[in-house]
Amino acid sequence: MTDLAAIVTEIELATGDNCQPFSSRSIGGGCINSAYLLETPAGDFFVKVNRPDLTEMFAAEAIGLQEMSVISAVRVPTVICHGRTASDSFLVLEYIPLGSLRGKANATLGEQLAHLHAKGQPYFGWSMDNTIGSTPQPNDRQHDWVTFWQEQRLRHQYQLAAKRGFGGQLLKNGELLIENVPAFFTDYAPQPSLLHGDLWSGNAAADDAGQPVIFDPACYYGDAEADLAMTELFGGFGSDFFAGYRSVRNIDAGYRVRKTLYNLYHILNHVNLFGGGYFGQAESMTHQLLAEVKG
Repeated sequence: MTDLAAIVTEIELATGDNCQPFSSRSIGGGCINSAYLLETPAGDFFVKVNRPDLTEMFAAEAIGLQEMSVISAVRVPTVICHGRTASDSFLVLEYIPLGSLRGKANATLGEQLAHLHAKGQPYFGWSMDNTIGSTPQPNDRQHDWVTFWQEQRLRHQYQLAAKRGFGGQLLKNGELLIENVPAFFTDYAPQPSLLHGDLWSGNAAADDAGQPVIFDPACYYGDAEADLAMTELFGGFGSDFFAGYRSVRNIDAGYRVRKTLYNLYHILNHVNLFGGGYFGQAESMTHQLLAEVKG
């Protein structure tokens, strides 16, 4: 059972404020974590909890939120504290009442994401490994994007799928695709951009002023197209979003094909997280990309 009193003590240590008495209620935390709204005299807080051995997962999420916050391109929840109690690992964020992205907010998010992507580094990867969902996501620094995507994204997921019994022809075709990844970059050389890393419609909303908020990141420095591709998976943000993005930053014509290469990573991850329901989609995307190579 979650020891919210222990977490409140950690909030008090982090903020220097008195949070007693407090009340709590369970709210939606997605399929990975449990979540609570804490209401205290010092303000309201959003608390995510999971098994006590997952402190590093929350630490990486906190660092990602803080790195995006420093840029001030798009609003993210402020990190209050994170750590571990006897029963749980936890992450405490400011509580932001959220609503759906509507109208101009989609275009604004596109503009703001383009500004986020302007933040670069001289390498691809990140300062630490993190998770995509609950799957470990390696982020070893690499100066060649093609190698990074081959090894730390596609091969990583295909090998996890094989360990879960989804090998066979999927793995064979996956290895062939990995060998041919350079063919998608013959006249396109991406520069490292700060990515949210898991930017589907469930990880973005609007605050009570109608301004976009993004959360639940899996940050690293990579091709900006990888973030854009994810925005088209599982619903997407629509044409206003892309118009807003293009008003700030160009999108290469080859994105039309590469977005499938980037979203394959997430579909493979869903095979590994949720099972065979995504297996056929992963097979289809792999075949589609191999057909592009054969031309």
